[in-house]
Parts: sequence; C-alpha cells; structure tokens
Amino acid sequence: MTVKKNKLKLYGFNNLTKTLSFNIYDICYADTEEARRHYIEYIDEEYNAQRLTEILKQVASIIGANILNIASQDYDPQGASVTILISEEEMKESDADVVCHLDKSHLTVHTYPESHPQKGVTTFRADIDVSTCGRISPLNALNFLLDSFDSDIVTLDYRVRGFTRDLTGKKLFIDHRINSIQNYIAPKTRNRYNMVDVNVYQEHIFHTKMILNEFDLNNYLFNTTADALTEKDRRLIRQQLRQEMIEIFNGRNMPSIR
Repeated sequence: MTVKKNKLKLYGFNNLTKTLSFNIYDICYADTEEARRHYIEYIDEEYNAQRLTEILKQVASIIGANILNIASQDYDPQGASVTILISEEEMKESDADVVCHLDKSHLTVHTYPESHPQKGVTTFRADIDVSTCGRISPLNALNFLLDSFDSDIVTLDYRVRGFTRDLTGKKLFIDHRINSIQNYIAPKTRNRYNMVDVNVYQEHIFHTKMILNEFDLNNYLFNTTADALTEKDRRLIRQQLRQEMIEIFNGRNMPSIR
C-alpha cells in the first residue's frame, strides 16, 4: 500500500516534515546464563550494522529518496546503529553546502538487546526513525519495515510537522488524508496483530500499538522446545513471557497475570 502522490499546487518547496517512528520488540526465553549469552550473540549477528544498512538503503529506494551519507557502527558488547542522510532531490557536484532542509530528512536505526537478571526473559528492541521533508512519504516504507523484523510487539508513531503554502499563500499543515496508521498497514499484517490507536487528530499525531494475536510457546524458546519442559515449567515460562509482552504493550509495570 502506498501513499498517493501529492497533487497540490504549492508556492515553493514543500516544507512539511513527516516522521514515522518504530519501536520493535522481539521476546525470547533463555533458561541459563549461557543460553542468554548465545541469544544476544545471535541477535547481534542477525541485526548487525551491515544488515541494518541494507534495510535502510531499501527504505530509501522505496520512498524515492536520494542517499547523501551513511554512518554505521557495531557496538561492544552488543548493539548496532545506522544513520542515513537523505534528500528528495539529487545533489549536484556543484552544491558545496547541503541545503538546510536535508538535515530533517534521515533514516536511523538503533538496536538494544537486554535480558531479565533472574527470570530468563530476553528482549531485543530496534528503534527506527524515517523522517522526510517534501513530497516523499515515510508511510510508503511502513509494510517493508514491518516485514523486515520478526516482531512480537510494535509501537508506531507518525507525525506531520510544520507547514507549506499553496499558490495563494494559504498555509497547509498536512498534504494527505490520514486518520490512522492502520490505514497503511497491509491486511495480512493487521490480521496477525491486535492493534490499539491513540491519536491526536488536530495535532496530526498518530500512535498505534501492535501485539501478536497468537502465542505459541515454541516460538519464544531459545535452544529448546516446549516438549522438553515439564508442564509446570511450560506454564511458568508462558506466564513470564506474557507478563513481559503485556507490560511492554501497555508501557508500564502491571500486576502478575495468571
């Protein structure tokens, strides 16, 4: 699903800034310190700076942006960051200075692997920002990014800032129709998740939270299977994982679930 191209007649450059932000979470259970270390190593390799760079380069291609600069870094002991500066128009060799609107057009991703000190629950988080200025829209890359990560929970923020002007000088604070980020999410993805919206329409701020509908314990066990566990252990681990997921989804610590 793509955003329709802007048909508005504008005076000068489109100064609207559109930012799409993701918090993507992958939850896992690793029962020993060694298993947790191996999980972190696996995540660190699966989402290293090189792979994240390729994902963001594909995002730039999807939204029709030109890449100006790429900075990437793998961290010790774990984690990675990538920042890509983009523009709507191609830069000419004669352009000695980057025009001011370019510093508002960027793609970034940062990863944060971590684990619970006692309960064996490990969480991988990726923070992604796609910020554009002009006609190009970050919403066009929404489904590609959702498909690029194996996500149990996703929080999405979309905001349109600033204003542009039409030919009469009238201010335009948004140049496209939207009442929910869900409008731009593919049906197959919407069917997999339970979603909740918290929107501030008059401020052009849209927030959507997503959590998987189905819970299969085998999808959350690292280096083991549910069949290898006792019924008591399966029940306890399932409770711990669901507790972690519900708290992340709601953004606060909550009473123990059963």
